[in-house]
Amino acid sequence: MPNSICTTCGTQYVDSDQVPNSCLICADERQYIGHSGQQWTTAEKLRQTNRTAIKFKEPGLIGIGIEPQFAIGQRALLLQTPHGNVLWDCISLLDESVVQAINAWGGIKAIVISHPHYYSNVVEWSRAFGDVPVYLHADDRQWVMRPDKSIVFWSGATLDLLPGVTLIHCGGHFAGGAVLHWAEGADGQGVLLSGDIIQVVADRKHVSFMYSYPNFVPLSASAVGYILSAVRPYSYRRIYGAFWGAVVQDDGMAVVNQSAQRYLTAIRE
Repeated sequence: MPNSICTTCGTQYVDSDQVPNSCLICADERQYIGHSGQQWTTAEKLRQTNRTAIKFKEPGLIGIGIEPQFAIGQRALLLQTPHGNVLWDCISLLDESVVQAINAWGGIKAIVISHPHYYSNVVEWSRAFGDVPVYLHADDRQWVMRPDKSIVFWSGATLDLLPGVTLIHCGGHFAGGAVLHWAEGADGQGVLLSGDIIQVVADRKHVSFMYSYPNFVPLSASAVGYILSAVRPYSYRRIYGAFWGAVVQDDGMAVVNQSAQRYLTAIRE
């Protein structure tokens, strides 16, 4: 029986002989049902129409996306460390070429997802690399559409995943929204992998914060304040957002602080 994948958000559901009536992720007010109505595909069909794209971002960090763009369009990031590799966020497509490439780079020790919009095909990714653990924040437990023994629900403010690799709970966009701090990135000056919990915007000189991006619902001042306090203890020069090209190259800490003040001023006025 196939595992249906929503074509709007890319989330894979449990196997069933019938497709779901609608995608619960897209029916939520932060997302939307596609303009042509609810549409589904499968991993097998996706492998026939799309392919994985790999791009080297900096030493120790490799981007993995889908071409042509599918669903929300995010790309995953493979973080290489001396203690094992971590896949940050995920994509709906998994093909043999990317499995072979990642295995050549040392495989995957753990998978971490920033928030439910990027859960995608994470169970198949885990199984392809030896049932590696998938870390999801417990506050987003309700949004798991394909439960699996590989899923580890973490809680609290932070999780030290590997030496120099820390998950930070930020909330905001989703209750369990998280970012990843890589201390050795950017030549030891630190990197923040932010998904769209802290969204790198088009000018790549600022970031922003939203409850819903497609429906333009802003976050409250208190939610943005919580995000700022969560990342304040960490040093980082560079920020990688959720999409190809969404990178703040320098002064990442200052960019977050200045962007937050700009945002707070706008919503207060």
